Amino acid sequence: MIDCELPRENPNDPEIAEILRSAKTIAVVGISHKEHRDSHKVAKYLKEQGYTLIPVNPKYKEVLGEPCYPDLASVPMKIDIVDIFRNIEAIPGIVDEAIRVGAGCVWMQLGLAHNESAEKARAAGLKVVMNKCTKVEHHRLLGDGRKE
Repeated sequence: MIDCELPRENPNDPEIAEILRSAKTIAVVGISHKEHRDSHKVAKYLKEQGYTLIPVNPKYKEVLGEPCYPDLASVPMKIDIVDIFRNIEAIPGIVDEAIRVGAGCVWMQLGLAHNESAEKARAAGLKVVMNKCTKVEHHRLLGDGRKE
């Protein structure tokens, strides 16, 4: 088991706002079809804000009316943000996959930080956000509705 870490480095508020403002597609890895789960609530919010939602979970065929993919490699479009809702042990593999598919950003949800994987992603040119919620940060920095 990997110990919980604190992020050694994270973007500042203007950088996070720009990541969210410039993104069009968000892959939610580990999404649940259960409405009470955080991954479902966050994905629903992001879809309502105008992002193209890409559910990623091998257990489902569809979530929130969108086709659900078993992994990032199966997604047929460019992914701007990989939003991770998986346990800490899964993060290195997800980050490797995000690098392989050319994602723009790896976002580790609240309670998730993996500094070694973050450094690897940054070295490959990806932006990295750790231990923050996309829904909370979007609402806090951009308010209701997409700011274009």
